[in-house]
Amino acid sequence: MAGLSAAFAAQRLQLAAKAALAAGLAFMIAPLMPGAAANYPYYAPLGALVVMYHNVAGSVRQGLQALTGLALGIGLAFVLVNFTDPSPLTVAVFMGVGVLLGGLPRIGSGSDWIPTAALLVLLVGGSNPDDFSFGYLVQMGVGVAVGIGVNFLVFPPLHLNAAAESLDELRRALGTQLTDMGAALKEEWPPEHEEWSRRSDELASAARSVRHLVKEADASRRANPRRKLHPRDVDLDYRNLRELERVTFHIQDMTDVLSDVIWESDVPYQVPVQDSGPLADAMTATGELLHSYRDTDEPAQRERFETARAAVEACMAATAGREAEQGTVPASESILLSLHRILRALRPAA
Repeated sequence: MAGLSAAFAAQRLQLAAKAALAAGLAFMIAPLMPGAAANYPYYAPLGALVVMYHNVAGSVRQGLQALTGLALGIGLAFVLVNFTDPSPLTVAVFMGVGVLLGGLPRIGSGSDWIPTAALLVLLVGGSNPDDFSFGYLVQMGVGVAVGIGVNFLVFPPLHLNAAAESLDELRRALGTQLTDMGAALKEEWPPEHEEWSRRSDELASAARSVRHLVKEADASRRANPRRKLHPRDVDLDYRNLRELERVTFHIQDMTDVLSDVIWESDVPYQVPVQDSGPLADAMTATGELLHSYRDTDEPAQRERFETARAAVEACMAATAGREAEQGTVPASESILLSLHRILRALRPAA
């Protein structure tokens, strides 16, 4: 995952540079605002920072949510000022109401701004809450507009490469897991190499990370003018993701079964010695199929798929009708069923 870490570092630097640019522009524009708003220029860069998100659609969403929260908070403060004098009790009650309003649907990140804005109007607005509220809301709006504009115009981020790379890395990790288990079946038991037996949770975590990255790639395309210059079939990414999630599930199951067979003495299932070779070949061929997706063309992948399917079918033929020892169940059948389902998920499009 070193490549992904480098990519994220580059994205963070880009985001920081754009945040700095947006804050500077907002602060430069802030004194030009009409009336009392010009007296509160420091809220404009704050608004720019609030919306500096890692995709354009997210910037727009956060900006609208923040301004909605600010408006609600300012309105709450005016209710307090006009109907009662601020006191510890009334401030506590209105802050509680602000937090409750934060639970309104679709308000998202704006929920934090409701009590914050109300408290600022009370504490900073002092004897002139009207001017402060007007300046606060206008300058935050200026900052939000500048931040969205900068994020839209200055290299609006597309996270397509990170998603594609994560899908490839998950395929390779799953392929490595299968080939490592295939190697373990041909070693003298207990096998010398057992790292594979501890990777089940790691594979599940990797699959969750890939889903997050694919969703981020999809979100980064929305309202992004660069999407036409970098076309990508994100629907295909989602289909590939669902297939790999199914593959991950079956490989986790195989990992648990094989680990129990090797290291647990009280499980009621086993892999007969004569099944080890055919199972190892089937696992290895399927693992090599997963490894081949990035490095080979479509005809070569189809050939790899046929090789893996032939290995699985040969193993099924070799184990068919074999009677298990009394009191045990052959785990070979469970592993073969998982391999068959993996191949169904990886079957090339017709």
